[in-house]
Parts: sequence; C-alpha cells; structure tokens
Amino acid sequence: MENVESQGHARESQSAGAQLRAAREAAGLSRADIASQTKVAERHLLSIEEDRLGDLAARTYAVGFARAYARAVGVDEKVIAAKIRAQLEIDVPERHEAVPSFEPGDPARVPTRRLAWIAAAGVLVAVVVLLVFWSSFLSPQGALPDLIADKPAQTAAPATSVPPPPAPVPTSGPVVLTATGDQVWLKVTDGTGAQVLQKELAKGESWTAPAGVAGLKLRTGRPDALQISVGGKALPPLSDKPELVTGVSLTPADLLARSNPGSASAPAGSGQSAAPAPLSTVSN
Repeated sequence: MENVESQGHARESQSAGAQLRAAREAAGLSRADIASQTKVAERHLLSIEEDRLGDLAARTYAVGFARAYARAVGVDEKVIAAKIRAQLEIDVPERHEAVPSFEPGDPARVPTRRLAWIAAAGVLVAVVVLLVFWSSFLSPQGALPDLIADKPAQTAAPATSVPPPPAPVPTSGPVVLTATGDQVWLKVTDGTGAQVLQKELAKGESWTAPAGVAGLKLRTGRPDALQISVGGKALPPLSDKPELVTGVSLTPADLLARSNPGSASAPAGSGQSAAPAPLSTVSN
C-alpha cells in the first residue's frame, strides 16, 4: 500500500513532460510513434518532455499538444492540461495572455499555413466579385426619367379607333397561271378560237396571259392544282378536285367577278359583263 501511494505521490510531483515521457517509455513507444499518432512534430514533443514550453508557438498550442500526447500514452489529459497551465503560469508570471475559448485538442484539426492562405485568397476573390457586381448591376448608370410630368393645360380627347380601310382589290393586271402540282395540262384559246397555248406545267411553273390578246379562254383537267392570280392577288381555285373545265374567261374582270359572285357589276366602259362566264365541267 505504501509503495502504491508513493508511486502516486511521485507521479503528482513529476512535471507534465516527465510524466508523459515516462508513460511513453513504459509503453515502448518512440517520439516518432507519438508524432505519427498525434500529428504533432517531434520537436514539439521533445519541448514538452523537457518542459521547454516557451519554445512552442503559444499557450493554447502547448496545452493542446500536451493533451494529445496524454491521450496517445493513456494518461489523464485533464491532469496533464492542468500541470501545463500551472507550469506556464510559473514560467511567465508577468505575462497575462487572453486565453481564447478554443484550444486545439486535436492538432490534426488545426489548419495548415497553406490552407490559411487559400482561405484568405478565396475571401479576397469573393470581395472583388461583390464589388464588380455592385458597380455593374446595382449602381445607377444614368438619371431616371421624371415620374411626375407636367400636366397639360387641356386634357386631350380620347382618340377614336378607326378601322383601317380594306385593301384595294385590283380590277386589272396581269393574269398569271401557276401549277401547284405536277403535270397540270392546260389549253388557252383567243376570241376567234385560235390556240394560244397548250402544254403541261410542272409544279411551280407559271404562264402569264398576253395582255394584247382579247377573249382568252382556259381549258384544263387539273383546276384543283392551278393557281390563278390577277394583279398579284391570288384567286380561289376553279375546283377542289381534278376534272375537266372549259370556257373559263381569263379576262381580269371576269375572273374577279367569279371569285366574288356578290360584287357589283363591272365599271361602265369596261366592255365586260360583271357576271362570270358559265363554267363547263366534264367529269373525268
């Protein structure tokens, strides 16, 4: 019993460094083993074992490294931390250092100098981006328009919406026949019955009726694939199915009257009747 008590008093009388070194040697470990386990440099471990706590960077590091050392060798870290603090007070009694609330209990969590530089660079980049954003998007570039305009002396009467006039309908102009399908056969004769044209139009091919020939008549087997226009105005097709139609007058007034059967008669002096010429169809 006396031997156990004497050993306990001996440990209590030992400094923190001596107690840690004795525990390390009893465990058969080297300082390199402790450094590998605690991530604390061997020179710092040697400074703790030799009670050269002033060689460490700061009080917090001395306490934190000693606690890590104690855990590695199975010594009560609270006892070791208390001895380290007491020794620091004895070694530097006149120095009153503000003790931060954080102590690096695990040196592996202490940021390295490289990580600190990277963090500082990141903060600097964030500040620059914020300044650019502020100057580019939030800073006004020009004066805002005056929201309070001078009131006019008299209130203008509301404008009455007038519908636009209808587009003028051409009463004359070139008559153009355009095939909208392949192999559109057609035949055109004049007022005397003489043939003016007979051919098959390819898809997209057009033929313009000569302006100096009177009484032109159309005969075709594909009225559904033939587009007729007067003065650039497209008219409805002569039929919606393929069938033979004959006697279609190609006079502009007759074509327009055929597309608008309810319109008034042709202007006086035109020499043409407003009613369309009868359309003869022969089913195929």
